[in-house]
Amino acid sequence: MVLNKTEKNRLPATLKRSPAKAQATYMHTLESAEEVHGDGEAAHRIAFGSLKHSFEKVGDHWEPKGERGPSDDQDAKSGVDARKNPVKTAGGVDARASKEHLLQIAKRLDIRGRSTMTKADLVVAIDKANQSASAKSLRKSKAR
Repeated sequence: MVLNKTEKNRLPATLKRSPAKAQATYMHTLESAEEVHGDGEAAHRIAFGSLKHSFEKVGDHWEPKGERGPSDDQDAKSGVDARKNPVKTAGGVDARASKEHLLQIAKRLDIRGRSTMTKADLVVAIDKANQSASAKSLRKSKAR
């Protein structure tokens, strides 16, 4: 699925810097969710949930995951259980990945102290670094 200009304009900034497959996954799911839930936060949450099964956020963009599947405990829930008993998401970090994988991502993001962090600490640090990288990219694009 190749996105047209209108669809690309609807993408969140992090997805505009991501592979076409990530863009198509998000947009396809978003359009389907909007048919059921309307154009709002619920549709976007559903689209991100779908995206996180195949992609993980690294810095200011999304990259394919090594293995398809839920990225965190909230993503693993479905339907009513996810809405009634929400848990904090990992913000696009593949929290179910191995510690070794998380260490590699942390190294790419130049996270200091990563070698002594627990897996949970790595997830939090990567999420924070991702948010920072996204904000920096957004500021750059607005300055142009």
